[in-house]
Parts: sequence; structure tokens; C-alpha cells
Amino acid sequence: MKVKKVKGNFFFVTGDFLRNPAFKNTVGRVIREGHYLGSHSDRHLLYADWTKRDSLLVTRDSFQHDLDRSLLALNKAGAAKGRWYLPPYEWYNKETVRWLREKGLQAINFTPGTGTNADYTWPELYNYRSSKSLLEQLLHREQEQGLNGNCILIHLGTDPRRKDKFYDRLSEMIDVLTGRGYSIERLP
Repeated sequence: MKVKKVKGNFFFVTGDFLRNPAFKNTVGRVIREGHYLGSHSDRHLLYADWTKRDSLLVTRDSFQHDLDRSLLALNKAGAAKGRWYLPPYEWYNKETVRWLREKGLQAINFTPGTGTNADYTWPELYNYRSSKSLLEQLLHREQEQGLNGNCILIHLGTDPRRKDKFYDRLSEMIDVLTGRGYSIERLP
């Protein structure tokens, strides 16, 4: 992203990630280059049932403890608390959003229909999507509806069984979108 002169928004960081010495240089680079670094929880808890979203799988205390630990890890890494929070699994409900608001945070998520969030899949999964098809879907959506204000999610960490990493096409995606008049923006 440095070569393309764009600032990104990174929510790959759980507290576990931040505490891992192997990732210290990556985290430091994100901060030094001026990208937004936001929390994605401490231990990547699933907050709500997949089929009954209003059913919590965490208590308020466990949620708060996990959130506090993630914010402490961000602080120790040299990042500000910020305003935005990407819930684990990009799955949450009204209750957890309210709890975040009480801590001064706003839940953020990818824009539905952009499709790039499926880059976590691998060929043996029923919902596998190749990187080529993910880029095609994104560009189709752009032609049909535009992408102004869209949040495009790309996973930095994906399953080793996925050899076709979508992040390897990030430069191409940036070139195409900026060529069409879009700018990639850092969250405030």
C-alpha cells in the first residue's frame, strides 16, 4: 500500500496477534506508515449464535473483559484506541453494539455484496471463491451500484489450504479502482 500511496484500515489485530512477538514488526510498520489500526477483539470470541443472531453466546462481563484486553494490547503496541471496532467473525447484534457504544467504539463491517470477504475460503469448502472471481464480483458491483463509501474487507491471514491469496491482488484492485476515479481512504 505504501507503493500505491494509500492508507488502509487494519483490523487483523486481536490481542493474541498483538502479543505475538513474531508480528511485532508488522504491527509497528502499520502504525509507522499511518494506517488505521483497530481492534478485532482479544481472543476472537463469537458473540452471537449463527442462526439466532439475537441470542448471545457471551456474557457482558466476558465481552467487556475481552474488549478491555484487546484495547490494552493495542495501547501497548503504540496504537490509539480509535473509534472503530470490527467484531470477530464480522458477526454481532444490537446488544454488543450497545456495549461497544458505551466504551466509545463504533462497530464497523464490510459492505455486503462486495464479495471480497469470501477470501478466507479454500477450494474444498462449499462456498469457495477464487481470487479472480472475488475481483470480478467486486468490479461487477462497482459497475452496477458504485463503491463510494463501501468498506472492502480483505483478510491478511487465510487458511494455508488457500493457495490463491486475494491480498496478492490488492495492488491490481487499487490500480483498477483508482483508475476509475475512486480513492482509498483511512478511517478518521
